[in-house]
Amino acid sequence: MQLIIRPGRLDRPVDPKTDHVLGPAGAEISLVEYGSYACPHCRAANDRIAGARDQLGDRVCYAFRHTPFTENSLSRRAAELAELARTPEAFWSAHIKLMTRSMQLTEDDLVAVAADLGVNADFALGDSAALRRARAKVEADVASSRASGVRFTPAFYINRRRYDGPWDESSLIDAMLGTLGHRVRTAALEFASWGPSAGILLVVATVGAIVLTNSPVGPVFEALWRQEFGVSLDRASFRMSILQWINDGLLTVFFLVVGLEVKREMTVGHLGNRRSAALPIVAALGGMVGPALLYALVIPAGPWSHGWGVPMATDTAFAVALIAMMGVRVPVELRIFLTATAIIDDIGAIVVVGLFYSGEVQPDYLAAAAVVVIALALMNRSRVYQLSPYILLGIALWAFIYASGLNATLAGVLLALFIPTRPPADLVALMTQANTIITSEARHAGEVLRHGPSTPALHALDAIFERLESPADRLLRHAGARSSYAVLPIFALANAGVTINPAVFVGHGWLLAAITASLAIGKPLGVFLAAAAAVRVGIAVKPAEYTWRQLAGAGALAGIGFTMSLFIAAQAFPNATDFSAAKIAVLAASVLSAAIGTAVLWGASRQEPFEEAPQSPGMRNEIFDDASYRCDSSSSGDRPTAPLHGSSAVN
Repeated sequence: MQLIIRPGRLDRPVDPKTDHVLGPAGAEISLVEYGSYACPHCRAANDRIAGARDQLGDRVCYAFRHTPFTENSLSRRAAELAELARTPEAFWSAHIKLMTRSMQLTEDDLVAVAADLGVNADFALGDSAALRRARAKVEADVASSRASGVRFTPAFYINRRRYDGPWDESSLIDAMLGTLGHRVRTAALEFASWGPSAGILLVVATVGAIVLTNSPVGPVFEALWRQEFGVSLDRASFRMSILQWINDGLLTVFFLVVGLEVKREMTVGHLGNRRSAALPIVAALGGMVGPALLYALVIPAGPWSHGWGVPMATDTAFAVALIAMMGVRVPVELRIFLTATAIIDDIGAIVVVGLFYSGEVQPDYLAAAAVVVIALALMNRSRVYQLSPYILLGIALWAFIYASGLNATLAGVLLALFIPTRPPADLVALMTQANTIITSEARHAGEVLRHGPSTPALHALDAIFERLESPADRLLRHAGARSSYAVLPIFALANAGVTINPAVFVGHGWLLAAITASLAIGKPLGVFLAAAAAVRVGIAVKPAEYTWRQLAGAGALAGIGFTMSLFIAAQAFPNATDFSAAKIAVLAASVLSAAIGTAVLWGASRQEPFEEAPQSPGMRNEIFDDASYRCDSSSSGDRPTAPLHGSSAVN
């Protein structure tokens, strides 16, 4: 059986036989540090660890594992020298001396510690059995750091879970004691880092909506969404029901995120050049046209004919969640294909909603919206990089588009178009500036009547932090999580509730059949046939990493239409009974598509084994690569947002 280590988890528990340990081996709290004697941050962390051990006493077991810098020969030699200690007491004496004897590790430090250990100062030139054991121990610690997902030094693991919080003594103790706030934050971050988490939340919200709608509290649950609230000023007022606020207001955040993702994919992402973009673009177009045509063939002209847009869209969260749950059974390239196809699908859905599912247009408000768009473009041209002016204009744009009769969620896409990007930051210059400021402020630590960094220093650090990301990247990083873990589940809770009543099926057989068949059959056929035709005529190339059968499985997953299908259905079917029937059909088709797609991909993976391709160098956020380790205190987060490079018109 192959042992799979989850990133952010310690590869093996603390073992006094192989680890250097302080405190009882069976203590309720374990603290493991991966560090280097040449790392100034590791040296500074010593006092924090000592303070934590002073407070917690025998409740904590502390272990140190070596992670020397490959490019620093002193770092490796210092680690091997410490391992030549014959007793635990001698090791910790050497450890403290190597960490604290001077401000920066020097050759003199190694000579002094070698003398204490009774080792020749030129120990590295020898090949004794003791030195071979020392080198083997250092290599074992390095291998452990790689398996544990260490990205920089020092790296702390509390009870086998990586700690990414502040290194001050109070924060470390809170984490080790597992305070409520820390447990909630850790649980939320772990859940969010799990691939299928967004899809799971959507499932829970959907099931919850159906259960509540069909429970004794169903009438109260439905009445809740009809409650109105808004703002009033003298005789003027603006009020909408909670359901309208969700569908027209909150869902705008979702479209903003979609717009930002599209912009990223079309600049530095997988749609950045014609050759890489052709296959998912053509497949997405086929996946929109196919189900719409099938729906039109089944449904004759009449009150339901306007619902052709319902089966056009793919629910990105659900489809990608299922792919993530299958792990390495699905090639990375296929995940990219499905994600890009779903994003293009979203663009098509936005266009369809704007053109065909909006109310009567009011020219005056539409003109006001155009003025706001011009203002956004001018700010973008003027290189205004503060987010707040764009957000304020975005709110005004939403209000004008809503009043104009168009679907208000279009404001999210238009706003995303003008949120500015910036050229990549000069990290070396910025880190040098930040280190200079921090070093300068550190000299004043402990001065009389001075308690912390000066205000000018804090302002300068804020400016450096702001420059590390473009406004578009920053907004996508913050809004993306809120869209997946708040907006979409709330939307599902408000819209997925359908009364399981046999009366809904009476007279709606063709509508149910049209939507179900269009999503479960028309969607995958459209995706597959369009992709095959594009490859056949030479305008696109299918990556060799996945087969046509696997592409067909991804096409089946594209039939999961949930979020956007429900949204369009609400616009297409004003009659409550028709809308209920459409919701049942969308849910049934989504479940069927998920089952078919999963079965196809699962079966294909058993017949055609493969290994997961590594990330491209441009997308890694590792401070450690295969050849070297570096000390870095500026890296944060496991998944950076790639900088966007906009065009000369909108960037």
